[in-house]
Amino acid sequence: MKNLTITSGRALLTLSMAGCAAVLSWHLWSFYMEAPWTRDAHVRADIVRLAPDVSGRVAAVVVSDNAQVEKGMPLFRIETDRFELAVREAEAQVQSAKAAAELARIDFERYQLLASREAASLKERQHAESQMHQAEAAHQSALVALDLAKLNLERTIVRAPTSGKITNFALRAGNYVSAGNAVGVLIESEAVYVAAYFEETKLPRIHIGDRVKVDIMGEPQSVSGRVAGIAAGIEDRERSESMGSLASVAPTFSWVRLAQRIPVKIEIDDVPNTVRLTAGRTATVSVEPNDN
Repeated sequence: MKNLTITSGRALLTLSMAGCAAVLSWHLWSFYMEAPWTRDAHVRADIVRLAPDVSGRVAAVVVSDNAQVEKGMPLFRIETDRFELAVREAEAQVQSAKAAAELARIDFERYQLLASREAASLKERQHAESQMHQAEAAHQSALVALDLAKLNLERTIVRAPTSGKITNFALRAGNYVSAGNAVGVLIESEAVYVAAYFEETKLPRIHIGDRVKVDIMGEPQSVSGRVAGIAAGIEDRERSESMGSLASVAPTFSWVRLAQRIPVKIEIDDVPNTVRLTAGRTATVSVEPNDN
């Protein structure tokens, strides 16, 4: 009887442990397959490519790489000699055009007076009027050229378009820069976010505004945020399209289908002082349960 009790107890204990293991395994599998979390996430940021609006040789560099700058702060300056000469030339063109416009106006008034006395023909008066309008248009064009020359002179000082941190900036005095060609990157301080890629099977449990916990690799403290947006679509690799023709669909179908990953944008709300948000860092994102 005693041996039977011991055997029964051992069997019951074994069954209990097996049941607990099964329940734990089911919960782990459910968490891994259905819970809205992912380790495929990265810190992102909106960037501004720093490019001069005019071409020229760099006269001075005010900031260094990885420097924190404020909006409107000078970054570097381009030599101004050529642009100052352009302003002087434009001013001379304005004076010349103004004198020509004044002379054309005087001629037109004289022909009007002569026409009233029938001493000038209608054709002569119309020609004088046309010359006056052309001269006035040339004067306005010269004023625009002067404003453009002044604007180019002002743009020789390249300023920060927004507040943020400069990176990949290796410009030195003496380098020649071309208009429109980037010389560095400015990461906006207020535009850092997390891009998380969730499997499509987990999307039904993710909603706009849900609270999110972000664990950045290498950081002991978590960052809190919320779901700001879910991508409206991703590329279909099984189909290619060309304008004006039918869609080309792959003739084979893979029976083992992997869940697609959909980009979800996470806006960051609270960042501990010890956490460094560097664009490109990897993170684990977990969407917290929503009571509603």
